[in-house]
Amino acid sequence: MRKTSLMLLLLLLTGSLNAAEQKQPNILFIFADDQCFETLASSGHPVIKTPNLDRLTRQGTTFTHAFNMGSWSGAVCVASRCMLNTGRFIWRANAVYRETGKELEAGRFWSSYLRQAGYHTYMTGKWHVRADATKAFDTTAHIRGGMPNQVPEGYNRPVNRDDKTWLPYDPKWGGFWKDGTHWSEVVADDAIGFLSHSKTEDDPFFMYIAFNAPHDPRQSPKEYVDMYPLKDVDVPGNFLEEYPFNEAAATGRKLRDEMLAPFPRTEYSVKVNRQEYYAIITHMDYQIGRILDHLKKTKQDRNTYIIFTADHGLAVGHHGLMGKQNMYDHSVRVPFVVVGPGVAKDASNDANIYLQDVMPTTLELAGVEKPEHVEFNSLLPLLRGKQEESNYPSVYGAFLESQRSVRAFGYKMILYPSIGKVRLYDLGKDPQEQNDLAGDDSTAEIQKKLFRELQKLQVEVGDELDLTEKFSL
Repeated sequence: MRKTSLMLLLLLLTGSLNAAEQKQPNILFIFADDQCFETLASSGHPVIKTPNLDRLTRQGTTFTHAFNMGSWSGAVCVASRCMLNTGRFIWRANAVYRETGKELEAGRFWSSYLRQAGYHTYMTGKWHVRADATKAFDTTAHIRGGMPNQVPEGYNRPVNRDDKTWLPYDPKWGGFWKDGTHWSEVVADDAIGFLSHSKTEDDPFFMYIAFNAPHDPRQSPKEYVDMYPLKDVDVPGNFLEEYPFNEAAATGRKLRDEMLAPFPRTEYSVKVNRQEYYAIITHMDYQIGRILDHLKKTKQDRNTYIIFTADHGLAVGHHGLMGKQNMYDHSVRVPFVVVGPGVAKDASNDANIYLQDVMPTTLELAGVEKPEHVEFNSLLPLLRGKQEESNYPSVYGAFLESQRSVRAFGYKMILYPSIGKVRLYDLGKDPQEQNDLAGDDSTAEIQKKLFRELQKLQVEVGDELDLTEKFSL
């Protein structure tokens, strides 16, 4: 009798352990807006201060080559977030964009699948998706639009060293200060409130924490701006007074993002804009630290996967550009960090990925079979060390019908169809993308090879733009 009781006890203990091991993990998704891949101190940036994001990189794996495919809109975040939440590649996401609400109603949203899998889904911050966030998530807090309100004084500045009309810490301009508390602080407060509630729940959570920062107007408290004296702020090595093909690329002087700083660009105006960019990133980093600390305080970190990324990057002075509507790395490449049980610590992975891979990755973590319409790939094989199964041998990029790009074979080719212009960069020798090799006869073969690769990618992503009309590569 004693032997039988002992066996039953062992079976019960074993069952409990297995159940604990099989419990669905929590998922904490932290999303920045307009944050370039290089703006982490841990990436080697000489100026930026990001102690909490650096903490994440030490606790997990950083994907150093994470990209956004581009956009069918000047609001690049709209396309990025539509791809993220529907799982579709750029042009097929564009096809459903105006009826995104119907996608939600049909249950074909990222949050829908996790809700069906038993998750308590939560969202706060920037949404900018054509669907009702209150229907997409079980619980929501502050749902923000595409960007804080704008004022004319926030543009074409500073015109000179005496221009102090607009200051990033002056609440009279509204923006991030609207309603009295900085929006990044509100997002952190919301997230902490939900974590306090969720610690008493049995269901796992999916938190979609979307900061508007560091999108313009790049506002933060004065103490954060003061962390970056102008004498210490860097000017990008690829600084230009004006990008030579900006009009053909649809990134000209009338594009909203490009109107933020004066033309021609000056090193001083770029420094001021970068000072404010770094300050709002560091302020957001502090808020992220508050969330991470509370996650640990409530002991929910033990079974939580944390993924941090951004919807796209931003130029802020690179190549004479200020915005994100271009194919250079500063604008298409983003930070991407994964932390969680079984994820290698203080590690990096240089495989090409798209930031939207986060959707199928989390679905797999939750035990959800990848839906047929989801085209992006789970990162779990890469996180488990299967580097030979790289998700994307080459990377596609597009902006409107004005730009196309392909990154492959160690090079990047950028095309401007309206003028038949090719730009070519050797990424190994020229990571700043400064030395255009397109006019070098010795690169003719690699150009042809890249063009064929781009045409193949066009089919994969649903791009119907005929490039052969303008290019004879």
